[in-house]
Amino acid sequence: MFGLGTLTRVTRELRQDLTAAQERDPAARGIGRAEILLTYGGVQALLAHRVAHALHDNGVPLLPHAIANVGKMATGVEIHPAAEIGEALFIDHGAGVVIGETAEIGHNVTLYQGVTLGGTGFARGKRHPTVESDVIVGSGAKLLGPIRVGQGSKVGANSVVIHDVPPNSTVVGNPGHPVRVEGKRPGGPDADWAHLPDPVADAIRALSNRVAELEKLLAETTGRKPEPSAEVRPLRNVRGSDPAAG
Repeated sequence: MFGLGTLTRVTRELRQDLTAAQERDPAARGIGRAEILLTYGGVQALLAHRVAHALHDNGVPLLPHAIANVGKMATGVEIHPAAEIGEALFIDHGAGVVIGETAEIGHNVTLYQGVTLGGTGFARGKRHPTVESDVIVGSGAKLLGPIRVGQGSKVGANSVVIHDVPPNSTVVGNPGHPVRVEGKRPGGPDADWAHLPDPVADAIRALSNRVAELEKLLAETTGRKPEPSAEVRPLRNVRGSDPAAG
């Protein structure tokens, strides 16, 4: 039943959520935990969910959904009471975040505003994503269906992910597909969406290089000089400093 042990667990989880906010939001590092609890909608939504989930697990009728609904109206974050959420989740600027009934979230996960962990179809059973530990999901990203996002992965802003994501990958695009950041594991919670790989530009650049090679071979064979090919420029600077480094 909902007793002292459950209350202790919820209190411990709240402390971890507050610590996560202080560690991952630069704006929260200079303010106290009480102020974070009173002013951060993502933390408030998580507290409401922790209580609603505990009541749901204990078979209490109506009240879990009532608490979840009040939390949604107050914070703009909708979390189904049955969703399984691990320790130290941080929902930054939480407005518009939706976490479905069968969603599972690991430890130390970061979600930004507008993220949806949604279902597909009307079948019962597992129909929402599983997000493993240490994952970062960017603003507006949609993770749909019973997919699994591997540990340490990073989902770019506004990506639409409908397939499993390998661990330690970066996912961009619609539909989302995994890429690598300079061949190395993506960095920890840095919100550096400005320096994600651009697979479309990379593909166009590869095609342009191939066309240039073919034109060179044609010129050597026919003796006719080809017209200069258009330069493929990157859509953004993929080097430079990290804008989220503080």
